[in-house]
Amino acid sequence: MKIPFQNFSAVHSPYRQDLIDSFSRVLDSEWYILGSELKTFENEFSQYLGVKECIGVANGLEALQISLMALGIGKGDEVITTPLSAVATTLAILAVGATPMFVDVDSNGMITAQEIEKVINKRTKAVLPVHLYGASLDIYAIKALCEKHKLYLIEDAAQAQGTRMNGVNVGTLGTLGCFSFYPTKNLGALGDAGAIVTDDPALAAVCRQIRDYGQESKYRHTRLGLNSRLDELQASLLRVKLHFLEKENSQRRKIAEVYRKALSSVPGLTLLNYDPKSESNYHLFVITSSRRDQLQAFLKQEGIETLVHYPISIPDQPVFNKSYSEVSIPVCRTMCDEVLSLPCNPAITEVEVGIVCEAIKKFFTK
Repeated sequence: MKIPFQNFSAVHSPYRQDLIDSFSRVLDSEWYILGSELKTFENEFSQYLGVKECIGVANGLEALQISLMALGIGKGDEVITTPLSAVATTLAILAVGATPMFVDVDSNGMITAQEIEKVINKRTKAVLPVHLYGASLDIYAIKALCEKHKLYLIEDAAQAQGTRMNGVNVGTLGTLGCFSFYPTKNLGALGDAGAIVTDDPALAAVCRQIRDYGQESKYRHTRLGLNSRLDELQASLLRVKLHFLEKENSQRRKIAEVYRKALSSVPGLTLLNYDPKSESNYHLFVITSSRRDQLQAFLKQEGIETLVHYPISIPDQPVFNKSYSEVSIPVCRTMCDEVLSLPCNPAITEVEVGIVCEAIKKFFTK
């Protein structure tokens, strides 16, 4: 049996016709940018999250970049962030001319208030943490720290649609929250898409201007901006998929519980253990093992697809040419050598999860 990491056809099957109908509706509307589909999705997503404002943008990276631009962060400023994530988090900081300051992660791969506070100085303007793998980091502690030092808090919730801490949706607790709707995300478009959320209407207005060439009104450009607009088609498709997000997240949580029960006592394997106050959306189900590469190769032979999130820390990416080689992130670098993501999508069956678990047990007992 082949067990894929993703299974888009199966996931989309229950609402395939709804997606097709959405495409037809947009096609027939003859309005493809900044129209009613986008406005409706922004309203629906903000209501889902419990936040006042939502600004649809082209992708998750530009959601972060626009947020930094709206806050006036630029050259000479420092932004504290994580070394373990997709590189977009750091690229956004560099895009505005600011300097990323990396701190090490905990055993779940997320930065903490304790590590953040060690590097705060007069140049620090913001903290940009990531809710990694769909779990919430200790966002309330980081929020309190930012308030103490008068820093902006920009939540990267790209992987955390529907993740909650103390019953509150993450992405809504900072100055701004940023989401990606890349197709693999729990709420995924059929292309690139993203959003910014905030409770500050004035800040939201600035973000809307920046996403549309810095326009205050048609052909009146009052600030530097980008072309970063969530188009009508993707907005209409996201509206359909938002309706199913809670159901799909619930299924992911059930699958994760099956994994946990089956794998919690396997020697040579460690499961990430999240804060009990955090309700993960299980965007990814991640294990760690010092024998990661051999395990992944074995599972591939068994027809089981796995992925590594992430094999190289951001500071160690070749593009930076060892500029950050002296950064002390030992936990992060160890995790890059040991993390492995198992199939955990809404379409995978408990039978298939059982097959994955048995294969893992077979590897560690052979």
